[in-house]
Amino acid sequence: MYKVIKRSGKAKRAEFTTVHGTVQTPVFMNVGTVAAIKGAVSTVDLHNIDTQIELSNTYHLHVRPGDKLIKQMGGLHKFMNWDKPILTDSGGFQVFSLAGLRKIKEEGVTFQSHIDGHRIFMGPEESMQIQSNLGSTVAMAFDECPPALADRDYVTKSVDRTTRWLDRCKTEMKRLNGLEDTINREQMLFGINQGAVYNDIRIEHAKRISEFDLDGYAVGGLAVGESHEQMYDVLDNVVPYLPIDKPTYLMGVGTPANILEAVDRGIDFFDCVYPSRNGRHGNVYTKFGKINIMNARYETDMAPIEEGCQCEACKNYSRAYVRHLLKAKEMLGMRLCVLHNLYFYNHLMEDIRAAIEADNYAAFKKERLELLKTYDK
Repeated sequence: MYKVIKRSGKAKRAEFTTVHGTVQTPVFMNVGTVAAIKGAVSTVDLHNIDTQIELSNTYHLHVRPGDKLIKQMGGLHKFMNWDKPILTDSGGFQVFSLAGLRKIKEEGVTFQSHIDGHRIFMGPEESMQIQSNLGSTVAMAFDECPPALADRDYVTKSVDRTTRWLDRCKTEMKRLNGLEDTINREQMLFGINQGAVYNDIRIEHAKRISEFDLDGYAVGGLAVGESHEQMYDVLDNVVPYLPIDKPTYLMGVGTPANILEAVDRGIDFFDCVYPSRNGRHGNVYTKFGKINIMNARYETDMAPIEEGCQCEACKNYSRAYVRHLLKAKEMLGMRLCVLHNLYFYNHLMEDIRAAIEADNYAAFKKERLELLKTYDK
């Protein structure tokens, strides 16, 4: 169930209630691709940094260790010891990013595993079956993710196929949720809006998928080659055509600035590998912008990554020490940077929710966007 508590302009402050707990939105989903956050971050850590919801990847878990094994272990929640909501993406993005290794038909896609090259077939039914085996809170519909700047004719045909696949996903999920041995019989389904940067295709597709009356709706196929301005233009055009009484999810986005802008356009859910990926390479986020802690200027800097931050790294260690760990290739350095970045993202969302509740989001966004440029001046 999704309930809007407050609006500030187009920004929405809401609650999303699931069988695994209630999510306060807008929210950032911490990305644990293979049921773990890269950088030696445990589910205990996730609780400590106030993570509300975790995202795992259908394709990667299907390939290794196998969704049937995870079902045998009692589902993904038990397997990774996480008691809050989990969203699983459909595997579509990974399938379609394996360019040259795949063949698309109406039934689904045949492609090669990136692990050992063996052939895999995945269509709407298979994606739903894998996600049902995982027992995630929210399953994503299987879609084709064309490049943002793809040819218009190709995008039109791709979006039509994605709509037909969504119909099959909904039918299969209903069947699976009715089976006695299904781990989570209250699994929810989110549909995905596609259409590259063609606003008319996007709008028409948003209208069509809205008729399916799903649990939520995502905007996919962005942050894959288009400019930030093009992304914001798509959101300006398409979000008004998605159901206002359902959560909206911008897939794979993004930077703190992207999030601030997208919330202002009505987005509730976000996920991105930036905080963990950048953290592993010494790039850490602060409200004044991103810094590269590997820079020589931090060699003797005894300040924390960010003054006032309450994460494990900032409360206990200096920039100089974290830099030393990274230079020495000690795993603790990566771990501390990833923990800090995830904490930063989770608490940025807290601040965003507070600003919407105070009906002050426009001023908050402007102030934060200016602050984020501090280190770039």
